[in-house]
Amino acid sequence: MMPKDAERAYLANLGAQGVEHSLNKPFSDPECGIHLASIGFIMRLLPPPPARILDLGCGGGWTSIFYARLGYQVTGQDIAPDMIAVARDNARLNVVEPRTDFVCGDFEHLDLNGQYDAAIFFDSLHHAEDEALAIRSAWRALRPGGILITHEPGEGHSQSEESIEAMARFGVNERDMPPHLIMARGREAGFTGFRVLPMPSLLYSTFYQPRDYSGRWLSKRRWKMLARAARMIFQPDVREGAVVVMTK
Repeated sequence: MMPKDAERAYLANLGAQGVEHSLNKPFSDPECGIHLASIGFIMRLLPPPPARILDLGCGGGWTSIFYARLGYQVTGQDIAPDMIAVARDNARLNVVEPRTDFVCGDFEHLDLNGQYDAAIFFDSLHHAEDEALAIRSAWRALRPGGILITHEPGEGHSQSEESIEAMARFGVNERDMPPHLIMARGREAGFTGFRVLPMPSLLYSTFYQPRDYSGRWLSKRRWKMLARAARMIFQPDVREGAVVVMTK
């Protein structure tokens, strides 16, 4: 089975449990807290409501629902018809149908020219077969001055145990999608302004996760944490997972 066919069949392969999980995300996910932090940061990067938002690879629509509840006019896109059906149910259950619409299609080949103030790939671009086509598709969909936000895993993602299992079990793409690749494809598409921002998961592991700092005040462990924090501010690592913001 080709990866795009596997994406279309993904929810069917998960069964009823998968539908329930999709309808209840992010609260059905063990990483709920990190997902909530991530969506909160992304909301702060968006132009103010009621801007038009394109949510690319929206799956069951939980991200689209969050944007709509904040007052945005949202188009959610996904390649899988059954995911779009779940997203529409999600919008109805959350009473945001007037502010949402959902389209079934391939985000590498969308015909949505100049309609949106912002477009977002939230953990979806790394499933693409051709990320350059997907980013060009997003560029076309944006108005002049619009922004594209990506929240994607970096180098090593494809080799993680979870990714290898997903590729073997479902046949989907699980690719590395580091900032340097996203920005290179963005420049090719015509984007100009670029920002690389740390993932909330990285902020958690650096600042919030409990650590034992007993011993010398300027211990090796403290220096390592301080160096990591300084790099986040002054020289973000373009190889690891990050939030990337690009301007048309």
